[in-house]
Amino acid sequence: MVDISGKRPTERRAVAECFVRLAPPTLAAIAAGQLPKGDAIETACLAGIMGAKRTGELIPMSHPLALAHAAVQAEVCVGRVCFEAAPACIGPTGLEMEALAAAAVVPLTLFDMVKAVEKCCHRKSPAREEDEIAAIILARSGEPAS
Repeated sequence: MVDISGKRPTERRAVAECFVRLAPPTLAAIAAGQLPKGDAIETACLAGIMGAKRTGELIPMSHPLALAHAAVQAEVCVGRVCFEAAPACIGPTGLEMEALAAAAVVPLTLFDMVKAVEKCCHRKSPAREEDEIAAIILARSGEPAS
């Protein structure tokens, strides 16, 4: 692990987003709350928060951080569900991995919740115009001034 013992704690925030592309009937089932496993969006958001909290156990050589806050927001968009993960803490190192861990666990959980009704994600296609699932860091803060 990198030695961060000499770094002073500062307020840290990071934001990552992800999305899962789904078929219109699946999106309608999500909106109507008619999935066999229950509320897919609420479950995925909760899993994202749990993923952010467990990042230190999941990613080798990452520092476990005491999160002061973690939130995952969801929005049903045209053809997909979009999520934004935003952890925060006061600590000596950044939260990019926590934000990305949340953004990685969310689509896995959502897919698990919808796989009984979602058929389009199962097809194999060697060339896709766009990814079915994507995650990216949008913002980060808390770097001490040099």
